[in-house]
Amino acid sequence: MAVLEANETYTLVLNEEEEVRSARPDFIFLEKLHPHTVAITAPGKTSDFTCRYFAPSYGVPEDSVTGSLQCSLAPYWAERLGCSQLHARQASDRGGELWCEIQESRVLVKGKCALTMEGMLEV
Repeated sequence: MAVLEANETYTLVLNEEEEVRSARPDFIFLEKLHPHTVAITAPGKTSDFTCRYFAPSYGVPEDSVTGSLQCSLAPYWAERLGCSQLHARQASDRGGELWCEIQESRVLVKGKCALTMEGMLEV
């Protein structure tokens, strides 16, 4: 088990996917970590890695699918697994699958999504 920190997110690296799926976070405790958020990850059974993301101090107890999280996890798992293309599974209740590709200093994230908001910003 390891704990990583990137972009104000503490990430706990677990050994098994089932540990990620069965985790029952203490949201009151996690809220006190503000401005930090918390993620958990482990090797996947049917994907390269699995994860979950919690940000209760921002009004998001658990995010269903978090593209920005994949941008920090993909380089970690790419190095650990020795590959540049990864299949990720976010194990929230709604859940989602993402495909990540490391390209130099960027991470490309692909997957199905649903439009939840549309707007216009004038500067």
